[in-house]
Amino acid sequence: MTDQIALVTGASRGLGAALALALAPEYHVVAVARTVGGLEELDDRIKARGGSATLAPMDVTKRDAMAQLCRSIHDRWGKLALWAHTAVHAPPLSPADHVDAKDWDKTLATNVTATGILIPYVSPLLTATSDVLFFDDPAADRKFHGAYGASKRAQITLARAWAQEATAAAPNIHILTPNPMPTALRARFHPGEDREKLSHPDTEAARLLAAIRG
Repeated sequence: MTDQIALVTGASRGLGAALALALAPEYHVVAVARTVGGLEELDDRIKARGGSATLAPMDVTKRDAMAQLCRSIHDRWGKLALWAHTAVHAPPLSPADHVDAKDWDKTLATNVTATGILIPYVSPLLTATSDVLFFDDPAADRKFHGAYGASKRAQITLARAWAQEATAAAPNIHILTPNPMPTALRARFHPGEDREKLSHPDTEAARLLAAIRG
């Protein structure tokens, strides 16, 4: 097993799964997601490529679970070489004055609060050579995207603040913008869209990782 450890939060599908798969040849992947079946499928794909993964079927909104995860990473490996944060919740499209309260709470819990909790938990595991990946979504500012858009803007603001506060010992924090992909999240927002014209998550994962490596 490689001593390069990558944490992928939101790894069971879409871009998160694609990143985990792309990282597997060089990293041991700690894959976090709520969907056990998706994680098991990812594990099979990683093993088929000769890689290895540790599956962590956890909810990123559970503070105690995330604390235990980070403590376990510290105790087993001591540090992380990379953290890719792709976990996201997309509520139904809605006018801003009709946002459902439960959807609002779940969106903020997943996209904002979990990020704010994870950054302090994961930070001690990172070094000056570690990479951290966050993912912006310019489409979040469109009409009917109010709850999702507000949560993404808050998440990315946290990431940008962390990047600007960086010291010489801080990790390399990247805010990346994927091209539109035929994910389940996008399908909720754009039903009936021609998915053949969208970029495959595997293609985007390769492109984005190439970008951070210069």
